[in-house]
Amino acid sequence: MIDKDMIGSANQAAEADLRAEYDALGETLSRRGVDIEAIKGKVADYGVAVPSWGVGTGGTRFARFPGQGEPAGIFDKLDDCGVIHQLTGATPRVSLHIPWDDADPADLNAKARELGLGFDAMNSNTFQDQEGQALSYKYGSLSHTDKAVREQAVEHNLYCVELGKKIGSTALTVWIGDGSNFPGQSHFTRQFERYLDSAKAIYAGLPDDWRLLTEHKIFEPAFYSTVVQDWGTNYMIAKELGDKAQCLVDLGHHAPTVNIEMIVARLIQFGKLGGFHFNDSKYGDDDLDTASIDPYRLFLVFNELVDAGDTPGFDPAHMLDQSHNVTDPIESLMNSAMEVQRAYAQALIVDRAALSGYQDGNDALMASETLKAAFRTDVTPILQMARLEKGCAIDPIAAYRKAGYRAKVAAERPESGAGGGGIV
Repeated sequence: MIDKDMIGSANQAAEADLRAEYDALGETLSRRGVDIEAIKGKVADYGVAVPSWGVGTGGTRFARFPGQGEPAGIFDKLDDCGVIHQLTGATPRVSLHIPWDDADPADLNAKARELGLGFDAMNSNTFQDQEGQALSYKYGSLSHTDKAVREQAVEHNLYCVELGKKIGSTALTVWIGDGSNFPGQSHFTRQFERYLDSAKAIYAGLPDDWRLLTEHKIFEPAFYSTVVQDWGTNYMIAKELGDKAQCLVDLGHHAPTVNIEMIVARLIQFGKLGGFHFNDSKYGDDDLDTASIDPYRLFLVFNELVDAGDTPGFDPAHMLDQSHNVTDPIESLMNSAMEVQRAYAQALIVDRAALSGYQDGNDALMASETLKAAFRTDVTPILQMARLEKGCAIDPIAAYRKAGYRAKVAAERPESGAGGGGIV
């Protein structure tokens, strides 16, 4: 963890300027009828989960270039996640991926308590074969033609649930790489029927207070057809399974021209939005840092979330899901967590009464300008003040670099091999 005195010293040097900027923004927002303290309180309460796998260096299909001080296992990963939350105050939970993070639940709970962390949704892995695995997922998992392979995949998911119950998780996220690479390779209908049968078996094993979050992806690793390829198929799955099944939206899992915020609105409207994996993309599932390409789209997604904030039972899971190939993963995750908070704060200051009036009056230009007025507002002082009052860093990345955490763990952890390709 980062030395608290060092964080306090850095904050003290920046606090006077921050308070002046915060007061100035408060006056600006007040003239718009917005209470900056109320916005700050909501931002301070907001949290986005960190993926355990995100603190390691990712890779492309062609190569992986390891970084210094990479975590050697789940407890190193949790240390890194603890630093992210210590500096940002925005990432109180960690999402585990099994079997990558499999460990004794008592040890996981002890480590999480030590770091002030909790656990978010569990993630199963049936998109790659593991050492000692009896049957291969080369031709699919939950939709495989061989019943024995499907049963193996179901059992793995149920194991994730059992482990999750012991560490305080209340959701299972299922993403599969099942599909086909050639026309005619798979019978689309029978393949989907097999998937649904497997998903029903997993659903039947959920505790009463759990949710099953199914995730769609337009393509990859199957390049001709994908079993759960879009939000419509995902919605059908959630409807078929039952009330505890909902759709998870990964911002990178859509075609470049897809209107993701409209998908979000549709899923909210029919009670099937289960959560998000936040990242960004330029071409496909690039898993880039959140808001690094299209921060306005992220804002528009949060505009829909804030608009639906009072819907009964509406509580979507929020998690980052990124691959860091050329940056320090801890820095990227901190930056992304702050960008998600930024989009949330901007959405909170939208003049909803004015927006609704322009919408009802078919004033397209002013409706658009109402959204842009919130998006153009620099809410950085709100985020920084929320961090200061929590005892976190006003500038997390500067504090992290000054602390030398990466060099410290690089001296303690074994060097990571280059390995093969494959986006994590």
